Amino acid sequence: MRNRKFILILLLFLLFILEGTIVPWLIPGSWQTRIVPHLVFIGILYFSIYDNRHTGLLLGLCFGLLHDVVFYGALIGAYSFAMGLTGYLMGLLSRNQRAPLPLMMIIVLIGSLLLDSILFGTYSLFELTHEPYTWALSNHIIPNVFVQFIFALIIYVPLRRQLEMLTKRRAPEENA
Repeated sequence: MRNRKFILILLLFLLFILEGTIVPWLIPGSWQTRIVPHLVFIGILYFSIYDNRHTGLLLGLCFGLLHDVVFYGALIGAYSFAMGLTGYLMGLLSRNQRAPLPLMMIIVLIGSLLLDSILFGTYSLFELTHEPYTWALSNHIIPNVFVQFIFALIIYVPLRRQLEMLTKRRAPEENA
């Protein structure tokens, strides 16, 4: 069980690396300033739903801090707070660890919207951005939500199977 969870966390780290290296090449030049996909965050949402909301909180805090340090150094802790809180809240939405595809995609949409809204609110609070929310919604948040939704659809089946195997193996061990 620990080995499988370790591999899944390594997968999140690989997504973190891809998010900063390969993904910017895939985004057209005119969209570079508009779209910043959070692939790791989608993985964290899957952990929150199919494993445990506390795991989603912890992973959100850790990978969010990694995002803060590596990519967005203007305000340390903003991504950590936003990813951790959103991962936990989305885990609260689904008490059922066997969320079907439509429910998971709704959670991805709400979670992505919430993450970017929390980040916008934090940056506005500390006066790092001076744009109105409607501008951020149409120019950044909605395009990000769309890209993250597509990515969530692509990884739904393989990641869900791996996380379900993880929770099935844990259930007999917890009863012992």
